[in-house]
Amino acid sequence: MDFIGGKISEARKTKGITQEELAELSNVNLGTIQRIENNENEPRGKTLNLICEVLQINTQELLRNNAGEAKNSIATTVVNGIFLLALNLLLATIIGYLSSASGSNFNSRVGAFLLSFFIPIFIVNMTLKMNGLERMLKFGTGFISYLTMILVLGIIRGLETFMIPCLVMSLAILFFGHKLFRKEV
Repeated sequence: MDFIGGKISEARKTKGITQEELAELSNVNLGTIQRIENNENEPRGKTLNLICEVLQINTQELLRNNAGEAKNSIATTVVNGIFLLALNLLLATIIGYLSSASGSNFNSRVGAFLLSFFIPIFIVNMTLKMNGLERMLKFGTGFISYLTMILVLGIIRGLETFMIPCLVMSLAILFFGHKLFRKEV
């Protein structure tokens, strides 16, 4: 949908036609033209044909390109999902390694604590427009799975190694962290 409105707007500006002139030449309401260009609605067949005829755009090609955009977005979604899964596992593994690996000492546990604070703070800062639940599910799935595994395998060991507090703190920051940053007015 974004693709069609953008292409129509681009073609209109290239031809030096105002929205009012396009509305008059194509016998389409000005408000409809504005909504299409602002991607507020998708043009129907007849409306799209009238607009494309005035702008000398091939309607079928425009629709075909829009379908190609949808395929690209599916591939992008899959790649993003794989990346997020790998990132989640990496973050949880780093904190788990620093806090419970054999031979871990006080310094490595402090490092795990600091990482479990600052990495989620960084993520929150970069994703302020995302709501807390979505952020926690996207970036905290590794923490949730690691925490579940610890709770099943041994709560005492998780508390002794300071891993449970680190993971809970990370999840809390991901969920409530936006409250630490001021919103721009």
